[in-house]
Amino acid sequence: MEKDIVAAILRYLKQSPLCFAWKTHGGMYGTAGIPDIIACIGGKFYAFEVKQPGGRLSRLQEVTLKKIEAAGGVAVMVTSVDEVKKALAGKGETL
Repeated sequence: MEKDIVAAILRYLKQSPLCFAWKTHGGMYGTAGIPDIIACIGGKFYAFEVKQPGGRLSRLQEVTLKKIEAAGGVAVMVTSVDEVKKALAGKGETL
């Protein structure tokens, strides 16, 4: 389930003292389209939209990820801890 993937990713991220990460929660007081996990890693902004394998982004999620990237952050859709590791490695980040 997606919540299990989110939990595994958060466990991975939180093992590093250089990472502050949290799960965002939707609802009437939240902003629609915000990625599931927000993190500050080594002073850089990361946003991870978590999907089950084969899952797809909504149009709003696509737009939000592009806005984060345009603002200088890193925003990616991931389906596993391994994909998070690859995204971080691609940006020169190690945990």
